[in-house]
Amino acid sequence: MTGARASISSMRWLVILALCGRASAEPVEFIDDAKLLYRVAACGGQEQVKPELQKIVDHHCKWVTEQMAKFRAVYFDKGRSWFDAVVPKDAPKTVVYPFGGGDLLSALVAFPDATEVTTISLELAGDPRRLRTLSAGDVERSLGALRAEIGGLISVGSNTSENLSNQQQNDLPGQVSSFLLGLVAGGYEPVSMRYFTLDDAGEVKYLEQADIESQEKTKSKGLKHDWKPPTFSPAFSNVEIKYRKIGETQIRTHRHIAWNLGDTYMQGHPQLVRHLEKKGQVTVLVKGASYLLWRGDFSRVRDYLLDHLAWMLSDSTGIPPSYARSAKMVQETYGYYDGAFLEGAQDAKANEQFVELWKSQKRRPLPFRFGYVDMNKQAHLVVTKPR
Repeated sequence: MTGARASISSMRWLVILALCGRASAEPVEFIDDAKLLYRVAACGGQEQVKPELQKIVDHHCKWVTEQMAKFRAVYFDKGRSWFDAVVPKDAPKTVVYPFGGGDLLSALVAFPDATEVTTISLELAGDPRRLRTLSAGDVERSLGALRAEIGGLISVGSNTSENLSNQQQNDLPGQVSSFLLGLVAGGYEPVSMRYFTLDDAGEVKYLEQADIESQEKTKSKGLKHDWKPPTFSPAFSNVEIKYRKIGETQIRTHRHIAWNLGDTYMQGHPQLVRHLEKKGQVTVLVKGASYLLWRGDFSRVRDYLLDHLAWMLSDSTGIPPSYARSAKMVQETYGYYDGAFLEGAQDAKANEQFVELWKSQKRRPLPFRFGYVDMNKQAHLVVTKPR
């Protein structure tokens, strides 16, 4: 009898210890890695780095600083008055940016008052831990690759598909580095960085150490067949970066979610739409999206946008006029548009609709490129909003 009681008591203690272990488990915080990347890759702050890296980082940051100064002059300085005049003061401060690979920067340009930004793309966020263990030579090589990969982003605010795909194999986390670069450009600093998944209800579930360890040896698969497969664990797919304006206390949130927005994938993985629907009506940004929203096999994300946009800014890769009219939306054009930039889209019905849309309205000025140009390299944007 005594032995039986002792056995039961031992089992109870095991259960209690297990429960205590679960209760003490917390999401893994990567803010120290974020701050290191912020300094080395995104060139934020003036902190000293390891002596063997100082010349490498100085060389990298000289180029980044020069490019960023040109970008700021066009978009944050001269372009500010245009955005202030066009974006409504009462537009939701929750922003959804589908097809926004690596491009927190453009969202901060257009919507500096946003308190929550969600970017969605095929690219996984990336493992932030590697920088601490890379040799000086590997850091130099990786920073050089990063400069090639972000060149378009910090010149005209757009990434090519090739560059985004290449980022998945850089030793530095290409997406995270690009997001931190956006923070530097906008005068923000990171205060937290965590990784997460979406549960079946679309709720954010932050990764604990056990989650990361369980996936450590799992090889990531690309979300598109012709995208280069990531060289890091799938645990580092989705990232949340909390940030604030330097000198201020208000905390804002950026989440990047790696997801294929095609109908086939979306049908089998409905968690993203469930997550986005919880945000209610949102401000939307679409640019450089390869005209995917024109196609029949991207209807699910298009339907979500039409059901939930309170105000949307896009280039011609946004919502085609026929879909906008059916959803009782109106569209206002800026700049010039004579046809699609990519030849493969120039015969599409949506292209004809956009050409007619621009012809039907008075010309509204657009003093800079923001997204794709048209077939004649003309800058253009369109606002879509409920009637």
